[in-house]
Amino acid sequence: MNCEEDEESLAGEIKSLMLDGPVGQLEALLNVGEASATHAALICHPHPLFGGTMHNKVVYNAMKSLTKFGFHALRFNFRGTGLSGGTHDEGRGEREDVRAALDFLESEFHLPIIFAGFSFGAATGLKAACNDPRVVGLISLGTPVSVEGRAYAYQFLSQCVQPKLFVSGSQDQYSPEPELRAAVDNAAEPKRLVIVPGADHFFVGKLNFMQQAIEDWVKDTFKGAELSGVR
Repeated sequence: MNCEEDEESLAGEIKSLMLDGPVGQLEALLNVGEASATHAALICHPHPLFGGTMHNKVVYNAMKSLTKFGFHALRFNFRGTGLSGGTHDEGRGEREDVRAALDFLESEFHLPIIFAGFSFGAATGLKAACNDPRVVGLISLGTPVSVEGRAYAYQFLSQCVQPKLFVSGSQDQYSPEPELRAAVDNAAEPKRLVIVPGADHFFVGKLNFMQQAIEDWVKDTFKGAELSGVR
């Protein structure tokens, strides 16, 4: 899919796309940013076997925060989700889906990319985006540490040199604070951890605090990034 039209006239538009993925097409939505956009963003959804899609509220609100800066923002459904081809692959093949989405953003906009992922989307996407030269920042929301007996390992973050933001709730049932802090402590600098008091895994009733953490971090990390208005 090519975005050949004049971006200035399209700013703020949402485009439905089918991206070329490793095992079939990937259903996607692109929020077109400003003509003067300094970055593009990729936002990945939570576990598809538990109802996660690109329409998830956390994913949507993260996208809204990033588009406030005029960035182009891409969401997509992992393989086997929605209209995306293929079948779920327990995070292995999904890393290739993330790389396909990064390829699309690079080919369309030639801008530095900020990755954001929620839950499964964070655990999967961090591995794909870590030290990718196209990705200049990583946002991990509701970083899963232990889900139904499955432990997620983040040792690779010790070699991950991009700026990193971790945002989780103090009552996140899948990210107990001691285990999360241990994972973040292991991560390479620069990094920031924000714990939202009283928030659960889905930031119910606390999404505005999650959004504020994202927006503060973007302003602090990427000089010249300015809020351009609410979409």
